[in-house]
Amino acid sequence: MAALDADPPVDNAALVSQPPATARYPAIDALRGVSILLVVLHHLAIRIPLRKTAAADVFPRWLLSALSYNGYEAVFIFFVASGFLIAHHVFERSGRLSDVDVRDFYVRRFARIAPCLLALLAVLSAMHLLAVPSFTIDTSRQSLPWALLSALGLQLNVYEGATGYLPGAWDVLWSLSIEEVFYLCFPWLCRLVRREWVLAAALGTLALSLPFTRRAIQGNEIWLEKAYLPGMAGIATGVLAAMFLHRIGRLPRPWIFIAAGLAGMVAVLTAGNVLWKRLEDATMLILTLSTASFLLGASQLRAARRETPGLLRSWGRLTYEIYLTHMFVVFTVVHVFRAAGGTLRTGFLWYLPLVVLAWLVGAAVARGFSLPMERWLRARLLPRAPATAGLPTAR
Repeated sequence: MAALDADPPVDNAALVSQPPATARYPAIDALRGVSILLVVLHHLAIRIPLRKTAAADVFPRWLLSALSYNGYEAVFIFFVASGFLIAHHVFERSGRLSDVDVRDFYVRRFARIAPCLLALLAVLSAMHLLAVPSFTIDTSRQSLPWALLSALGLQLNVYEGATGYLPGAWDVLWSLSIEEVFYLCFPWLCRLVRREWVLAAALGTLALSLPFTRRAIQGNEIWLEKAYLPGMAGIATGVLAAMFLHRIGRLPRPWIFIAAGLAGMVAVLTAGNVLWKRLEDATMLILTLSTASFLLGASQLRAARRETPGLLRSWGRLTYEIYLTHMFVVFTVVHVFRAAGGTLRTGFLWYLPLVVLAWLVGAAVARGFSLPMERWLRARLLPRAPATAGLPTAR
């Protein structure tokens, strides 16, 4: 695995404009790119269903469904990848999970997450106060102060479970609530549980509980999708994969892990209806374990020392920025589609503009705001902090 590289003493503008010096693992970037693309397509497909467009005359129904309705599954792929990458970075910096530097861990999470989150909440608050359609909170059951408090308090999933869905650009924050609650506890758990096998047993129990924690939720469709424990089970699966890799050093045949992981993920994403009927909630466990298998194998492939072109890899490097901003693009595309008198038959034509615009907005936010802010915060809160490890950063 690539070693950590030190941050060069250059200003933020230069850091944004220059290619990163650390190695990248294209297969992991591509997996994250596929995941965020599925989320973006899902949110447009809810409003302009692909199966009702002329694309249904050309492409099989299973393929259109796979492209349209796997947003939820894609978020669980994110969860597993996040746990794997963050645990890997702790190993790279500290050698052992039990030696994690709690302050360093929190500062890195804060520098990555907070700038975009706070900026998004400011924009959404302004749009609500201006009564912008599709961005206005229904005040008969929800309120702006409580929505802000739930987002900042990492309980937006709980708030939606109790009051109903928030507007789309708010709703995406449910996964962030789950992820960051896990990471608030994670470094302390690593410090307190000194024996790695005990930590692995606890995380393994959580990872394997995914079907049971989902099955235990009854009567609340929103909470079924957004409860803490199922999402944390996915993150724990990724952490376990990183622990396994750290323990054995290298896999003898990484392509076996990659092939098995791809087979499982493709099966869930393309034949989900069949699997759900037969395996029910265990289908999500197949997805998380398959994702972990793919990550194990992909992390063993030779890293690229320079950025290489590729749309999916580019999307994978911008997952956080695209995830937080893509609903603005979705609502814009849908509004223009309707204003232009578009029909569902021609609705497929609007998917390509969505993909291009979502990437452009995410890239602009990353280059113009989130990357400079992350570097600025790290430079001041961790003056001698090393750069990110060879594996891509989580989120």
